[in-house]
Amino acid sequence: MVNATTVLGVVLLARHGDRLEFFQDPFTYNPAQTVLTPLGSVQEQQLGTFLRSTYLDPASPTVIDGISADVVDINQVAVRADAGGEGAVILVSVQGLLQGLFPPTTDNNITLANGTTIVAPLGGYQAIPVESVEPNEDVSLEGFTSCPNFDNHINQFYASEPFITEANIARPFLEKLHKFLGDRSINFTNMYNIFDFVNVQSIHNATFLAELPPTFGAQAYGFANFHENGVFTGAAPGDIGNVAIRTVLPSIFTSLTRIANSSDPLKLALSEISYKPFISLFNVTDATSTDPSIAGIVDYASVVSLEVHAPASPADEPTVNMRFKNGTSDPTFHDLTLFGASSVPLSQFISQLAPIALNTTQEWCTACNQTTLRGCSVFNLDPLEGSRST
Repeated sequence: MVNATTVLGVVLLARHGDRLEFFQDPFTYNPAQTVLTPLGSVQEQQLGTFLRSTYLDPASPTVIDGISADVVDINQVAVRADAGGEGAVILVSVQGLLQGLFPPTTDNNITLANGTTIVAPLGGYQAIPVESVEPNEDVSLEGFTSCPNFDNHINQFYASEPFITEANIARPFLEKLHKFLGDRSINFTNMYNIFDFVNVQSIHNATFLAELPPTFGAQAYGFANFHENGVFTGAAPGDIGNVAIRTVLPSIFTSLTRIANSSDPLKLALSEISYKPFISLFNVTDATSTDPSIAGIVDYASVVSLEVHAPASPADEPTVNMRFKNGTSDPTFHDLTLFGASSVPLSQFISQLAPIALNTTQEWCTACNQTTLRGCSVFNLDPLEGSRST
């Protein structure tokens, strides 16, 4: 049940839209590049339209208080997008979402000194600034690559009894699936790439879809969910398996705090990301304990919303609740729990997760045991001699 108090603002985490095949190294998650499809752009625009009806429509029970709904006020909106792993897919996706969230309007105009009114191109297209987060310069949206301790975590998971048991269960299925995969490995360590190939081909290759047995897509998805949930979670919130969300948390805290501050104009913060931080987020907030079905790979154009609600009384503080929509086939938001509760005070949300947050590049370097890549080499300089310490 949605908190009935005024919505002060939201922090959104959105996954990119449909794209072509995407390969990831199963042992390091170093990615290849791919491209967004027109379907992916449509999915993102549909997501933006849904978010608009939820948070910008004055008739919605969850309309954000005081937000400029038709012509965007760029002081009220902050947008970031991962510009790394999948090439430009995530960065381009966010543009589609923003087109649905703030569609063209003839109100986006200006009257010149000579009395002429000029409407922005394309019927009033609204250009919204997006911060491009480059992984080699900022680890916050892609903290799981070039992280040696995370690589060790992956190998430990692959050697674990649950993984070996699941691999044995999957083996007969993968042997049947093999003829559809070309020369791709059917080792269970490669399960994400197997699923991704099957999924992409099922969407874009009519011959493949016609020949694939009807249950194989869902079976591949189920095994991939087990695989990815094991890779991107840890038994304790501070484990390196949760690094995908631990680097995102500081920006979430900042945005939530700004939204709760009545003197700050921020109303909506959006981060466009891959599927990995979703898995870790659901784990560290314990949301999967009450809804196990959300563990695993979220669909294209999925979104998590962290809503900030006004205090119920002057003696109280703002509260946070979490909602989830699993792709465009999911018609509405579903309420998730935070640490077993439907909502929590903002201070509790931050204090409970702050100890596991990786706030700086240096903290990330230490947590990952990375000493050279992604800016970590600077932290190994001997302050007295100006040379790298050994």
